[in-house]
Amino acid sequence: MAETRSWSLKSRVALAVGAVLLLGGIVVLWVALAYGGQAAREAYDRLLLGAARDIAAAITIRDGAAVVDMPASAFQMLALAPEDRIRYRVTGPDGATLTGSDAAPTPPRRDGAGPVFYDGALGAEPGRYVALTRRFAERSFSGPVQVVVGQTLRARHALARDIAGGALAVLAAAGIAIGLFAWLATRSALRPLHRLGRALARRDPTDLTPITLPMPAEIAPVLGALNGFMGRLDRQASASRNLIGDAAHQLRTPVAAIRAQAQDAQEEEDPARRARLLGRIHERSVGLSRLLDRMLDRAMIIHRTDTAPRAAVDLRDVALEIYEALEDMPGGAAIRLDLPPAPVVVRGDALSLVEAGKNLAANALAHGAPPIRLGIAAEGGAARLFARDSGPGPSAAILDGMGARFAAHAPGGAGLGLAIAREVAQSHGGALRLGPGGAADGFEAALVLPRLGA
Repeated sequence: MAETRSWSLKSRVALAVGAVLLLGGIVVLWVALAYGGQAAREAYDRLLLGAARDIAAAITIRDGAAVVDMPASAFQMLALAPEDRIRYRVTGPDGATLTGSDAAPTPPRRDGAGPVFYDGALGAEPGRYVALTRRFAERSFSGPVQVVVGQTLRARHALARDIAGGALAVLAAAGIAIGLFAWLATRSALRPLHRLGRALARRDPTDLTPITLPMPAEIAPVLGALNGFMGRLDRQASASRNLIGDAAHQLRTPVAAIRAQAQDAQEEEDPARRARLLGRIHERSVGLSRLLDRMLDRAMIIHRTDTAPRAAVDLRDVALEIYEALEDMPGGAAIRLDLPPAPVVVRGDALSLVEAGKNLAANALAHGAPPIRLGIAAEGGAARLFARDSGPGPSAAILDGMGARFAAHAPGGAGLGLAIAREVAQSHGGALRLGPGGAADGFEAALVLPRLGA
């Protein structure tokens, strides 16, 4: 049989962790780039604003005109981004350039005072500008003087990349740590499965006893299912062993007797004695046939215990089927049905229940006193399938051993009928009850089963 291969648990965990880290890395990279860009913009906007304020503070009024003495501190601030080019412009109230480059773009019109930040070109590169207005109200000069300072974006982009790279480095280190811990956790979690595999490998092929190893709660259902499966195998193997052992033990004597009697009949010349020998051979053959039927029925019942599906069964239908099966047997006409008007439902295997009921009724016919009553009764949460005869029943000593295989009190049937009934009852979660018939006179053998819906 070809093996069905699938991904190992370690591979699945690694794939899941890798997918989470990849998705997390994409999200972190996007957030880091956005945060880095915002942080870099705010940091270098402050540099631009500081330089513009230094320039604005250096404007003086001389002889009715605004004069700008460019302060060194402004260029020192801008020099903190050494790779960036700068551009500045100072304009008077009439918009004329007092100093700087006429190429510096004018800021957008905006209501209110305060600095204005805006984007614009700085030569062939994009740039960032700040516009700051200082108002003068003197006798010789009155009006606003605007200072515009701009720089390219190289330092901003480099800072944003550094922030994002740092975040990714932290994520990579965390990913390695998470992956290592996930691998260790997976290895630790799978260790009980390896112990279970080694325990199974060391077992003898005939050892089907339950495995008792401490298991985590997640693996305990697997161990329970495995023990249940081995229990079913053990019951099937026990049934096969019992069938072989029973056949070897119980069939050897009657077969040898039949063989000896057949040989005697073959050598007997007296017709009357030969007829008696043939009669004994026939009786032993019938008994042997009955014994074989019971042994095979018991093996079939044990097999169906673990294989037959369970369904809702009305015990009244089971009783009717038993009655029809036994009606043509010797004495079967003495059986009377005792069925309630309402359904009595159990969950079980109808064929096994019919076989067990037939054995109870057949046992009553063979050993009890007529009339025989086959009936169904409901007792609270239990249902009872019973066969009751009118006799006193066996003695207490015999009653204690009834239901065992090959009981000494029942050499003809070997006790297998009641043994089958007991096993059917136990497989359905019930019990075989033997004793007086309660309020009614006689002896009763009954299957007591859990009632469905009670």
